[in-house]
Amino acid sequence: MSLEILPRHFVEKPWGQSDVPAAFGAPEGKLGEVWFDRADAPLPLLCKWLFTSEKLSVQVHPNDEQARARGLASGKEECWIVTETQGDARLGIGLTKSLSHEELRAASLSGEIEDLLDWKPVKPGDWFHIAPGTVHAIGAGVRLVEIQQNADVTYRLYDYGRPRELHLDDGIAVSNPSVYDGAQGHLSQEPGLHLLFDGPHFRILQAQGPTDLESLGERPCYIVPVKGALATAAGELEPGSVGYGSLAGGGSVSGDSMLLIAQES
Repeated sequence: MSLEILPRHFVEKPWGQSDVPAAFGAPEGKLGEVWFDRADAPLPLLCKWLFTSEKLSVQVHPNDEQARARGLASGKEECWIVTETQGDARLGIGLTKSLSHEELRAASLSGEIEDLLDWKPVKPGDWFHIAPGTVHAIGAGVRLVEIQQNADVTYRLYDYGRPRELHLDDGIAVSNPSVYDGAQGHLSQEPGLHLLFDGPHFRILQAQGPTDLESLGERPCYIVPVKGALATAAGELEPGSVGYGSLAGGGSVSGDSMLLIAQES
């Protein structure tokens, strides 16, 4: 399988940033997300960059079984890798204490859910696996890479009074309103290929510095450059671009590079 450079899709958001790096080729305005996917034949995984100037809604995603019971193709498992932060950057992941579904509904309606979220201070290099059912939100001043099942299914529980639809019945039904105990860590500074996460739908690796990528074999990869570049037959992959395909033929990795690599499980 040859390597292809995936097209970009820009998503403006009121909570986005207006100073996104020029490498993304973004239009003017508050850019919230950049999606990388085939336009005509969506891939099983979706790679995104997110840029926040305000908090995102408090939300939750279903698992596969819950999604299919609602007539959807799949649930949404995701992983966040923080690349840059500004000010008091935090991610809300899980709750500070376990709640019943009835207590979660009451907290969502009153707004107390904002204070019950576990707002974790973050710095570049921190990463978190967000399992389906995890109540979560992204705070202001964060740039991160999100790797997820390619499913646009989000149930909002609370949105700080913004005039947008909430999905309390579905959101509460699929929630696991408890303290977060998922996989998390920090990117390595050591050269080589490092496994960050291996889950039911995907695994994520970090290639730090000059790295032999041929060990990944013919298995298709999603390649997200965060720093430096990867020279391939399809062209040079740099921050602001995402590649998809096999790395069996290797590639020339610049000495100061850091790549995120995802593979379907």
